[in-house]
Amino acid sequence: MSKISISDEAKRLGIFIAYTEVSGVIVRETDNGLEDEMKKIEEKYKGIDIDSLKDDPVVRAYRDFYWKIKIDPTKTRPSGEALRRRIARNGKLPRINNVVDIGNLVSADTLVPIGLYDTARFKYPIVLRLSKGNEEFLGIGKKESEKLDEGIPILVDDEGKVMHIYPHRDSQLTNVINTTENVLIVGAGVMGVPEELVRRATTRVAELLVKYASGKWNGEVTIL
Repeated sequence: MSKISISDEAKRLGIFIAYTEVSGVIVRETDNGLEDEMKKIEEKYKGIDIDSLKDDPVVRAYRDFYWKIKIDPTKTRPSGEALRRRIARNGKLPRINNVVDIGNLVSADTLVPIGLYDTARFKYPIVLRLSKGNEEFLGIGKKESEKLDEGIPILVDDEGKVMHIYPHRDSQLTNVINTTENVLIVGAGVMGVPEELVRRATTRVAELLVKYASGKWNGEVTIL
């Protein structure tokens, strides 16, 4: 059985993913080499014309998907776009820890939303499906869980834990923490976004986790 599957309903919305695992990571505050990489990305997008982002075909594809799932993308930005806008406005990416920062760096550069999950905090197999309604979700930074409406794309583990609202919110029940050792990387694709871009973004995260978080990776990325 595959570790991850996508329901037919979710596939009909144009959802696809790239995923891989990196083991043996060491979570720390930062890494000098990674800091240099982040500064390069900040320099690349600092001061860009924010209004021109809406014309980028990748941004447009994610926005179209948001409208399809009844989210206003001018109020809730796709995560890659939000990070790119943040750099354009204040010249800085957030600094969380080396592992999360790598995901943010790649997402800002490629515009592909990247999810990072601690494999010790969820149980395989996991499925990307539409919510049935009333599932509980505890978002990062939230004190209380919320009950979900029906028809929302979610990533759910074998115990029913909602890990992610696709493709923009992660759960604090399964996110990367200081003791994380093994990481599942998920690159979020939607109709109109090139499969190769999502694969490349996922690959880049894995490569940087090896380089700046002491991770081990077998070099394989799966597309679903």
